[in-house]
Amino acid sequence: MIPAHFLAIAIGFFLDRLIGDPPNWPHPVRWIGQFISYMTDILNKGRFRTLKGAFLLLVTVSLVFIVVFMIVILSYEIHIFVGIAVEGVLVAIGLAQKSLRDAALDVYEPLVNGDLQEARHKLSWIVGRDTDRLNEREITRATVETVSENTADGITSPLFWAFLFGAPGLWLYKAVNTLDSMIGYRDERYKAFGKFSAKTDDVLNFIPARITGLLIICYAPNRGGIPFLKRLTGWIRDARRHASPNSGYMEAATAWQLGIQLGGASTYRGVKSERPTIGPSEVSLNAKHIKEAVFEMHFISFLFWLTITTIGVLIHAIT
Repeated sequence: MIPAHFLAIAIGFFLDRLIGDPPNWPHPVRWIGQFISYMTDILNKGRFRTLKGAFLLLVTVSLVFIVVFMIVILSYEIHIFVGIAVEGVLVAIGLAQKSLRDAALDVYEPLVNGDLQEARHKLSWIVGRDTDRLNEREITRATVETVSENTADGITSPLFWAFLFGAPGLWLYKAVNTLDSMIGYRDERYKAFGKFSAKTDDVLNFIPARITGLLIICYAPNRGGIPFLKRLTGWIRDARRHASPNSGYMEAATAWQLGIQLGGASTYRGVKSERPTIGPSEVSLNAKHIKEAVFEMHFISFLFWLTITTIGVLIHAIT
């Protein structure tokens, strides 16, 4: 069963890289999001919002895990090749390599052609910050930060939980990540209700984000030409300055490998937000860094998959 499990993950990984999610097809994340939205309207009011949010987390995660678990088990009961194929597809639609690349290049193309208005418009599809007045440097920064952060959120973290618990583990993670993206805010409306979802997402990302960041520092192309020890110590220092306990390890690694500076001021719905700057600022940000970040995302995703596959096969061989 273990070799079949690894084969299913490999199929899913490369299916996502080559094909991604066909446009206009129904996607499980949308269904999960619709359920969360419906339950939030019912529960996020009155007293005991923290407990109600914990209840929503438990119900959502349990439903998603059980449904996917039953699909996988029944598929393998039919035939091992059916199980591998079904689990492979479930893994593929839970990853985001091609969609993340396409979204970044949709910003890159108008940016290099001098169409700032179109680049801002396409950027607004993938970030929460205000984009209508951003210049080339700021558009590039926002895109690079998004690609870097989502290398973990959309690829390596789901892969990590897939290797531990198969497609059900991947979709358990996706359920928590969707909850965090919808209700894991610190504003008045969601601070209490989304508390458990936000904390659970932090826990599930803790190990894979750090592994991914370390792989970037050790193996991604060193575009800035900075010595390894300086990059390593800078990465560890800057990652801890980030507001997120996990995203900082991704963004700081990318910044030091590309020799650029990320972070700083952003505006959300007209309200200015100031984040600590991270990275060495050896090179001025420009559109080419979007393509470099996309290459890094693809390279490190493959390396992460190869590393945990090798470890898994070795453990299976020993035991």
